[in-house]
Amino acid sequence: MDHSIEIALPARVRLGEGPNWDAAAGVLLWVDILGNEVHAYDPATGADTVRHTAQHVGAARPRAGGGLVVNLRDGVGLYDPDGAFRWLAEHPVPGCRGNDAAVGPDGAFWAGTMRYDEAPGGGRLRRVRPDGGTTTVLDDVTVSNGIAWSPDGRLMYYVDTPTRRIDVFDFDPEEGATRRRAFVTVPGQPDGLTTDADGRVWVALWGGGRVLCYTPGGGLDRTVEVPAAQTTACAFGGPDLRDLYVTTATVGAPKDDPHGGSLFVVPGAGQGLPSPAFAA
Repeated sequence: MDHSIEIALPARVRLGEGPNWDAAAGVLLWVDILGNEVHAYDPATGADTVRHTAQHVGAARPRAGGGLVVNLRDGVGLYDPDGAFRWLAEHPVPGCRGNDAAVGPDGAFWAGTMRYDEAPGGGRLRRVRPDGGTTTVLDDVTVSNGIAWSPDGRLMYYVDTPTRRIDVFDFDPEEGATRRRAFVTVPGQPDGLTTDADGRVWVALWGGGRVLCYTPGGGLDRTVEVPAAQTTACAFGGPDLRDLYVTTATVGAPKDDPHGGSLFVVPGAGQGLPSPAFAA
């Protein structure tokens, strides 16, 4: 099947990441981690508005009452609809920053971290509840990255990039993630990922210039070639959640990579899943 990719938004961001469809606002949220920016792209108008953060921002997700929850360098914070900021859970670690994050079926914000120097075991995966209560789920992570759930919410997929695997956990809203095992070994460096309504897992390859789609059984189903070397993450968006958006970076890209840092889209790539908003 042909999946023609298009440039949704020409840009030259340093480290585009974390796309996520905000259904209430009708925009695609995404971030430039090293640029301290949260972007909101409106596919209906082509407009892209930017909110500047005080720290490097690994991910931004919508809150149920408006505003954003963000995974920052020193912890998880909240933006109110009027732009006011407050910390929800501070956990500063020298030399570390927040990376990819997502809201789970349990209503918690699953927030990963990594060291700037990518030292092995220097990152964490934390489960942050709407009241700010925090549990460390994994404490020996190098580059905590993509995280997503199966359509029925019973499986959680997770990437620690240097392992070159997508792992899968059993998931229960009360018990959280248990029984970790390998889902697939990836031919490259897996980065951000998403799932679709058919239970497939889509993952961007850092330095690979493509997005791979795996069946629920772990078989390679589709490959989407991206005209930018540093593909970082993917997510379904648009009013019907059928368009696959892909973020990219200029960091580490070849000098002759003209489209690095742009936001791409594959119209009609599949059927995405709605993402829950954070209830804090």
